Amino acid sequence: MNAMNEPAAALPSSAQRVADLLAAMGHDKPVTMLPSTGRTSAEAAAAVGCSVAEIAKSIIFRRVSDGAPVLVIASGANRVDEAKVTALTGPLGKADAKFVRDTTGYAIGGVCPIGHVVKPVMLIDQDLFNFDSVWAAAGHPHAVFNLTAAQLEKMTGGTVADVRLDAAPAAS
Repeated sequence: MNAMNEPAAALPSSAQRVADLLAAMGHDKPVTMLPSTGRTSAEAAAAVGCSVAEIAKSIIFRRVSDGAPVLVIASGANRVDEAKVTALTGPLGKADAKFVRDTTGYAIGGVCPIGHVVKPVMLIDQDLFNFDSVWAAAGHPHAVFNLTAAQLEKMTGGTVADVRLDAAPAAS
């Protein structure tokens, strides 16, 4: 049985906050609680029955110049090219769990694209536009919601960009 067939249950407070934000935005898809964790793209994809590429994973960096959070929403199949992101945002540093929680309001593994404590600099992987819909974290490691990449762009005001780390060329 996949997450789509699970009975409705009370949402954890962080996921309920996301559900309320989505409702206020007029989004018509519910927050879905996964039967197991969705901390990784592969876990989330298996739970909802989609490809790993259709998972919109959230990766947080800390911009060196001003400490601003930088949120990259990438296709779950892609690794993020930090050089490409740096070219768009300025030099980046690592974001520890405390920084992620303090700036987003969410724990690592459940960082939602909306509803942050501090508005992040946001980049959206252009590869997400290759799919009819994608799944994003909804504020909790077991919570996700479905939307289109265009809805994601509209909801967040994020900049669509090429953030994928290209595979190394094969040796000849």
